[in-house]
Amino acid sequence: MKLLNVAGRLWIEDPTGFVDVTEASAGQFDPDPQAVFDRWAEFRHWARGHRAPGVSELPDAPLHSPVPRPRQVFAVGFNYAEHSGELGTEIPARPVLFPKLPACIAGPCDVVTLDSAHVDWEVELVVVIGAPTRHVGAAQAWQHVAGLTVGQDLSDRAEQFDGATPQYSLAKSAPGFGPIGPWLVTADELADPRDLAISCRLNGDVVQRSRTANLVFGIAELIEFLSARVPLFPGDLIFTGTPSGIGFSRTPPRYLRPGDVLDGTIEGIGSLQTRFRAAP
Repeated sequence: MKLLNVAGRLWIEDPTGFVDVTEASAGQFDPDPQAVFDRWAEFRHWARGHRAPGVSELPDAPLHSPVPRPRQVFAVGFNYAEHSGELGTEIPARPVLFPKLPACIAGPCDVVTLDSAHVDWEVELVVVIGAPTRHVGAAQAWQHVAGLTVGQDLSDRAEQFDGATPQYSLAKSAPGFGPIGPWLVTADELADPRDLAISCRLNGDVVQRSRTANLVFGIAELIEFLSARVPLFPGDLIFTGTPSGIGFSRTPPRYLRPGDVLDGTIEGIGSLQTRFRAAP
């Protein structure tokens, strides 16, 4: 099943076609896509059993972030060995985590304003939590996942490295610096949700390519690690880390410019296209 945010309304795509959830459920579920995560188990049960036929095409309206207002957004650093290698750092012995501020979340039709000349790309597999999660072991972790989507952990490198101590969260939390989408895909749609091809193109040229099987710490391990330390709430996001090929590591560095088009693609999920414009 795919979950979509069509102009602020919750839709799904299933074998019957595209379905407006509020209409098909006779008002049982709120049209606000964020609200569904607090009732995820009930919603999945309904979605598996509903029989109303869908439509073949979505309405002519923009797609927004499938998770528009998460309570918490976590990101993982150095979670591909190849990325650690390009930065000359050691592979971490335990997950390196930092928050992105939820206000940075954007969707597939949003255009990101570049207030800095040093904004970098990082394509990432993003996990959406589907149940209250606290002290959950790796063996049970996937039961707490609502689905997966594509994300970009955009980063202002000038802000990040301005000072003796790196400033991760603020450098990665400007408006639009967490685009996700174009939709959420449930894990049962994927042959192996632990091993997906992931890539990024900048203006059509491949700049990143790997597989999520190369994650140093997989999704189950990340959920176990995080939930042992903080509660995770339905609709929370985990950006799981980026492979090698970022702009900062190039000689000379290559940063995003107004007019650039960034395409992040993950096998079985889809492609998220992000466009950029100059600050007014």
